Amino acid sequence: MNDSTRLPQLVLGIGNILRGDDGVGVRAVEALARLHLPDGVELIDGGTGGADLVDYIAGRRLLIVLDAVDAGGNPGDLFRLLPEDLLAREGGGLSLHDVGLMESLHMAQLLGCEPDETVIFGVQPQTVRLDLELSTPVADALPKLVDAALAELQTPRPVAQHAAAQ
Repeated sequence: MNDSTRLPQLVLGIGNILRGDDGVGVRAVEALARLHLPDGVELIDGGTGGADLVDYIAGRRLLIVLDAVDAGGNPGDLFRLLPEDLLAREGGGLSLHDVGLMESLHMAQLLGCEPDETVIFGVQPQTVRLDLELSTPVADALPKLVDAALAELQTPRPVAQHAAAQ
């Protein structure tokens, strides 16, 4: 893991595009790839990644995760969460992939290469079943998810821990 060769900001789309709304994070990364992004941003399709995501997230100044989340909202609702929000949920997490994500974040912390800041944007799914298409409410929320990620990338941030340590 060579931090000096990584771009400082990572947008990681998580999900399975073969399972309908579960693929919203990956679809958002695909949409972002067609846009002009600020310098220093890398996009990755993390699929249904588990602990193997650690190599992607290590040493980043900012990690933005895009995913389907079951937060008990209405299909298409957009949520901005922090890792501690995933841990705090009684009876389990919000993200359909939060076990792998949280394992990766924890492993990165143990290795001393965790992202300086992690933000999770999730969309409440309507259906998670074998289907290549997003449901109408989630498809309608996709531009909002993309806009939320762009806004987060453009938010001014203090000097990063990793940058200060170099």
